[in-house]
Amino acid sequence: MNHRSDLRSFLHSLDKETLADLLCEQADRDADLRKRLHAMAGGATDGELAEVSDLLDDAVRAAESVQLASVLDTLRRLLDAGTQADVAPLARHAVDRIITALADVDDPAGGMRDQLDRAISLYARACTAHPPQPKQLAEWIVGVAFDSPGRPQIRLSEFAQALGAEGIELVRSAVDTVLAEADPEEPTDRSRTAQRLRLEIAEITGDVDTVVRLLSEQLPRLDVSLRIVRVLRAAGRHAEAIAHAAQALGNDGAARRGHVVDALERASSRQPAELVRDLLAEDRADEAWRAAGQHPACELIPVYRSHVEALIEQRDAENYARAASQLRRLRTLHKRAGTAEEFSEYLAELVQTHKRKRRLLDEIRRARIALPKAARQ
Repeated sequence: MNHRSDLRSFLHSLDKETLADLLCEQADRDADLRKRLHAMAGGATDGELAEVSDLLDDAVRAAESVQLASVLDTLRRLLDAGTQADVAPLARHAVDRIITALADVDDPAGGMRDQLDRAISLYARACTAHPPQPKQLAEWIVGVAFDSPGRPQIRLSEFAQALGAEGIELVRSAVDTVLAEADPEEPTDRSRTAQRLRLEIAEITGDVDTVVRLLSEQLPRLDVSLRIVRVLRAAGRHAEAIAHAAQALGNDGAARRGHVVDALERASSRQPAELVRDLLAEDRADEAWRAAGQHPACELIPVYRSHVEALIEQRDAENYARAASQLRRLRTLHKRAGTAEEFSEYLAELVQTHKRKRRLLDEIRRARIALPKAARQ
């Protein structure tokens, strides 16, 4: 067996147990192979996590956003692979280190600030997988939101599952305290942050009346009117959604008439895919997926296909990774709809169209989606 093809044929002839034994024996002798297999399985040793932490510190010290992006890519891949390791402390360390660095370095292009937003989202995912104590997480969120330099924007919806009811109430208490101390005539960054968090808490807890009341305080603004329509429609309060859209139509004048009429028509037609499409457009992928679970999969397949293709058109590594992640969800929708073969056909066509985008194909492989045979060569 001098040729690679002969060896592959022989390996294919082995049963799984024999092949696994051979790989394990070789991995015991080859540290690099052991690491690669461990990473493919979604695991990470304490030593490997410490190595990532050291790389993170080096990137932050150098204020190098490209190197930092590579470190965060590693964290994301571990989470995408479903690692059993608790990477939440490392993800939080990344957020804290970047926040500290931003207070000391000039970031004219905004590269490190963009990486901070990524790091916060990764920490939220890590907390969902391995939730810390609600009190501890709530105190961290409050400290970052109100006291950190630049006050990074925390999306409570990303942390809602890890916070639970107890953690949400702790954040609510802190928000109420800030608002009670604020001067409504002279809003500050702290009070504006508290108002935003108060609105998010109402959204998370399903307090539709409070959401509508708080949004109404921002009127008259077309984007706010449309948001109120979406909120009422999502809550099944279609008559109120139509009434609000009609009122906004009267207040906004003929120049903006088309936008509000569109909102009115969507509210009255009750299209379930619209909410998911809106959430995806607002980069709220996890919320969109939760909403998708409430509607027939066949109605959402076109929505996710369009979203995947839009992400790919951005032509950058981060959006390729997001596209691969959404492809996994599209595959799940096809399975729910009983059209798994259609997903295979769609994937083959997608890969053929973008066959020159090697980074995209690599991300699809990392998402554990089997590529068509032609793309593997």
